[in-house]
Amino acid sequence: MKVFVTGATGVLGSAAAACLVADGHAVAGLARDEAKAAALEAAGVVPVRTQLLDLDAMTAALDGFDAVCNLATHIPVGLAALRPGAWKVNDRLRIQGSKVVAQAARDAGVRQLVQESVSFVYADGEDEWITEESPISVTRATDPAAVAEANASRFGNVSRQAVILRFGSFVGDDPMTRWRLRQAELGRAVIVGDPQGWTHLVHPDDAGTAVAAALAAPSGVYNVGAEPVRRETVNQVFADAVGRESLAPTPKLLVRVGGERLTPLARSQRVCSAKLHEVTGWKPVHDMFDPSWLPHPSTA
Repeated sequence: MKVFVTGATGVLGSAAAACLVADGHAVAGLARDEAKAAALEAAGVVPVRTQLLDLDAMTAALDGFDAVCNLATHIPVGLAALRPGAWKVNDRLRIQGSKVVAQAARDAGVRQLVQESVSFVYADGEDEWITEESPISVTRATDPAAVAEANASRFGNVSRQAVILRFGSFVGDDPMTRWRLRQAELGRAVIVGDPQGWTHLVHPDDAGTAVAAALAAPSGVYNVGAEPVRRETVNQVFADAVGRESLAPTPKLLVRVGGERLTPLARSQRVCSAKLHEVTGWKPVHDMFDPSWLPHPSTA
């Protein structure tokens, strides 16, 4: 199968592209500059230099492809996420970029679309299990993801497949995890919300295999992640990794400053990711969060 990947040089995109190549697909990826193009070539991915938000350019780029995986994001890391305008690029990619990719795919005759989304769109479920049928709670912070999902859903029909993957928060050898390790070294909590609340995590490697598996899934929404874990356990694993007995709670001032951007992350979400396994056989290798997920603190 010929598969086009947007965001192919990001954390999710690079993991997905590697899995797609390993599965024998002919993979092309969007590259913004020569360095990223070289990185894609080294990974066995054909680099394509074009503009994601240019409908005509994307339509031409997708010509002849069987599937497109829209994984383009621009996630601010750490406290930078709380700065005014920090999410502008990411929100534009999800709102406008998803619309362009879906329309370009239709115009180019692509038959499958996989759209990245996030599981924290779900409402707070307390201790109840959350499935793909559970209610979502859209705020200004989660609206871009909801719009991207709607744009992808409209792509699907009797002859086209539209798969939406709601990923848990990434923890692995990635910039956000390395930032969290640095916070843990300072004795600060790495995750916000009630320590007894549930959170949904996914290792980047498993996110990549989920994208590849999604090519065999019927249209619909699928959760992607490991078994849900309580926040106090996440904080303790990070504390142990840096040699601390425990981590201090997130300062209330930081939570107030974070406002609507932190609110969805503080929800208790005991998310079940069984549906994708049931329809495709996908299963995370990192199925329970533990210290093996983390890079060595000295490399963070």
